[in-house]
Amino acid sequence: MTMEAVSVSAVSWLLLVFLSASICRATDVSLQLNDDVLGLIVFKSGIHDPNSALNSWNEDDDTPCSWSFVKCDATNGLVSEVALDGLGLSGKIGRGLEKLQNLRVLSLSRNNFSGNLSPELARIGSLNSLNLSYNGFTGSIPAGYGAMKSIRVLDFSENLLSGPVPDHLFENCTIIRFISIGGNLFAGSLPKVLSKCVGLGSLNVSGNRLSGSPDFVNGLWMLNQLRMLDLSSNAFGGPVPAGISGLHNLKELYLHKNQFSGPLPPDIGSCIHLVHMDLSSNLFTGEVPSLFQGLSSLSYIDLSRNKLNGNVPTWIGSLSNLQFLDFSGNYMNGSLPPSLGDLKQLQHLGLSENRFSGEIPGRIAECNKLSELSLRNNDFIGNIPPGLFQLGLEQIDLASNDLSGSIPSGSTQFFQSLRALDLSNNNLTGEIPVEMSFCTNMKYLNLSWNNLRSKLHPEFGDLKSLSQLDLRHTGLYGSIPSELCDANALVVLQLDGNSLTNPIPKEIGNCSSLTYLSLSHNSLDGPIPMELSKLRKLLILNLAYNKLSGEIPEQLGGLVNLLVVNLSYNKLTGKLPRGSIFQNLDPSSLEGNVGLCSPKLSQKCQMNVPKPLALNPVEYNNGNGNARSGSISQKFKHKRFLTVSAMIAICAAVVIAVGVVMVTLLNVTARRRREFPQAASESLCSSTPKASSAMGKLVLFSSAADSNSEDWVNNAQSLLNKASEIGKGVFGTVYRACVTEGSDVAIKKLITSNIVQSQDDFDREVQILGKVRHPNLISLKGYYWTPQLQLLISEFAANGSLHDRLHEDSVSRWPPLSWAQRFKIALGTAKGLTHLHQSYRPPIIHYNIKPSNILLDESLNPKISDFGLARLLPKLDQHILSSRFQSALGYVAPELACQSLRINEKCDIYGYGILVLELVTGRRPVEYGEDDVLILCDYVRSLIELGNPMECVDPRMSECPEEEVLPVLKLGLVCTSQIPSSRPSMAEVVQILQVIKTPLQERMEIF
Repeated sequence: MTMEAVSVSAVSWLLLVFLSASICRATDVSLQLNDDVLGLIVFKSGIHDPNSALNSWNEDDDTPCSWSFVKCDATNGLVSEVALDGLGLSGKIGRGLEKLQNLRVLSLSRNNFSGNLSPELARIGSLNSLNLSYNGFTGSIPAGYGAMKSIRVLDFSENLLSGPVPDHLFENCTIIRFISIGGNLFAGSLPKVLSKCVGLGSLNVSGNRLSGSPDFVNGLWMLNQLRMLDLSSNAFGGPVPAGISGLHNLKELYLHKNQFSGPLPPDIGSCIHLVHMDLSSNLFTGEVPSLFQGLSSLSYIDLSRNKLNGNVPTWIGSLSNLQFLDFSGNYMNGSLPPSLGDLKQLQHLGLSENRFSGEIPGRIAECNKLSELSLRNNDFIGNIPPGLFQLGLEQIDLASNDLSGSIPSGSTQFFQSLRALDLSNNNLTGEIPVEMSFCTNMKYLNLSWNNLRSKLHPEFGDLKSLSQLDLRHTGLYGSIPSELCDANALVVLQLDGNSLTNPIPKEIGNCSSLTYLSLSHNSLDGPIPMELSKLRKLLILNLAYNKLSGEIPEQLGGLVNLLVVNLSYNKLTGKLPRGSIFQNLDPSSLEGNVGLCSPKLSQKCQMNVPKPLALNPVEYNNGNGNARSGSISQKFKHKRFLTVSAMIAICAAVVIAVGVVMVTLLNVTARRRREFPQAASESLCSSTPKASSAMGKLVLFSSAADSNSEDWVNNAQSLLNKASEIGKGVFGTVYRACVTEGSDVAIKKLITSNIVQSQDDFDREVQILGKVRHPNLISLKGYYWTPQLQLLISEFAANGSLHDRLHEDSVSRWPPLSWAQRFKIALGTAKGLTHLHQSYRPPIIHYNIKPSNILLDESLNPKISDFGLARLLPKLDQHILSSRFQSALGYVAPELACQSLRINEKCDIYGYGILVLELVTGRRPVEYGEDDVLILCDYVRSLIELGNPMECVDPRMSECPEEEVLPVLKLGLVCTSQIPSSRPSMAEVVQILQVIKTPLQERMEIF
């Protein structure tokens, strides 16, 4: 017991003795304190009440029945209920409440209580409802809580309780109706004694680290009184066994975010009272069982993010009570059945990220209560059904399909209800409907990458709520309307890749909320408006590839929040503004501006000065000029070298000549490439590759590797069919396979899109990667190449990825990582990156550092995977990279997202910094709650500034020395600096980590 606990306990008992003595000395019976007053006052003395919510609790009162948050039984005047929910109370629960022997309801939820659960609460024999949820209680559940004779409800959810789920919690479970231990740190399997809780109506064990084979579920199927079962967000795996039909009273079933596999259990269809079913984020395969059509009461079904295939069944329209339907993130295909229109109660329809094709059924518009529709990333063709734009939709996402035709004109109801519209990456044509200016509640509009031909209507300024407008590559022409910023709500404005002309309007300065302004690849002219300096929140400014002229306004130097600027390929002149980011810009963000002044540009400086007076010789001769001026005028008239038609003819001849030369050179190059002997490329390998147009080319870098495997020679795809898929990444899918007996390898099947298609180029780049060797880098063993299939063969890491250990599989297969192991991973990763950055010229930049790319071997040594794969892109530019790495949310350095600062090793250092913070905290870089978003960098920084750095440490670590944790956290923050030049090199990071690990006494001797 801590000194603090001893102190609180001592104070409580002294107060109890003092009050008892006062009672004994009192002569007036009306002044005597009853047990209820005594118990509540002792309880209050041991906790902290920052908001004075318990001020009405007065020890001089005869009874507590008039106190706030206290209710008494009318028959005997004793306290029957104490409900202190959400009062901001803190401290440890001590003695006192056990005095309330008539207490039936005790609720202390949504406070800040900490410490272990008090065993004294189990002594309240009359208690039938105990709610301690949403606090910070730690340790295990003491014995006695499940043995209370009257208990019906036990809620310990959303705390920090740990260890196995105790058997004694279900000791008296024949009378318990509700148990919730969700949102804790419980591990292991569920107790077998749980099957005896035949009266249990609700069981919630979600959000823990529970695991187990499917056998454990057999006991649950015996609880035929269950109405709600929540096993979500754990590590349960394997096929769901038959027998769930025994839960014939079940109304809510939550199995999402586990590792259940195999087909969907068809006997769920026998649970005819089921209303809410969520089986998302598992590994279920096969088709949706036809028995599900018996779930006539179902209003919510979520099967998203599994591996389901087949069509959307036509019987889906018979589930007339459905309000929520989500099959997104699967492998389903075929066309959508018109019967979807029979779902008259449907409010949410999510079918995105599948392989659906055909036209969008017009009957979906008959779902007149539909508010959210997402069909993105499929293969839909045809027009957008006009009826959809007549509904009261709030969100509609049809992006990344092959839709054509024009954007339908919508009803007043549609435009008034709409909050988000994404029609990007289609083949839509026509104009942007002017009616969109009626979308007063619209916050997000994305029409980018279509074939529209439209002006940017001034009425867009009437969109008072619009915060993000993305109209890149939509065929816009004309001017940017000055009214665009009238609403003053825009945060992101992207108009790149259009045909916009004329100057940037000065009124752009009215967009005071802008953080991202990108107008690149247009034909904007005139000066950069000084009014941009009013955009104090601006982080990214991209005006590249326009016709802007004049000097950069000095006032832009006052934009202290600017992180990224690109002004390349304009007609700018003069000096750069002082301050802000301008003095540290990479030359690539300034190039293409003749006469722009910067020490980093190898060109002459050109200032805007008044031009010399130019005289018209003809007019001068008609004035008071002399004879000499007249002769000059005559010479000027007759000295016309070429007519306009002559110049056009010469230019055409030059173009034709250049074209002939280029075609000739290309033919010669192609002929030489065909004649280049195959043996020349094969001689680069230590083993003899086998190649043919039918079978492909196999190259193994190690002579010990078996290149004679029939699986490889005959058909590489057959090997993949035998292999097991272990993950997916930016560049492709990874499989585990056994090429030789007892030797496992990892095989990455590359996504062929954007990968170099030339065998010579592919061979050259992979050969370079094959020579990279370091203890903290995954070694490349070889590759297999055909024009249609490219495979990379590398060593296999037995302990999975760091991401799995921190967020996924660690809860089921491995114990939590200790501080020593995490520090070892941080140091090893830094050493591997240092080798990539310093040992090769040009340096090998990873571009995608995150825990899923840090693999762990048998000794938990980190090994960086996927390094150098960006070299396989045919053109290494920021646009391709940023689009490829969008999945790395939170890990991508800000300069990687835009074509501004030069991409270098600093990008990897940013991702490494996020990884370090993730290692220490166990949190993801971005976490979404119900009402807010947690940004890991900001979260750690705020706790350090408040002097509470240890509060952000992963609670799964038993011991972590603050003298090491704090400097590691600070190192992570330095590595994630928004300014690339402020980040240390990886070599410096290694030195800092080695100093941190050095014992304090040795550190003092060093310095």
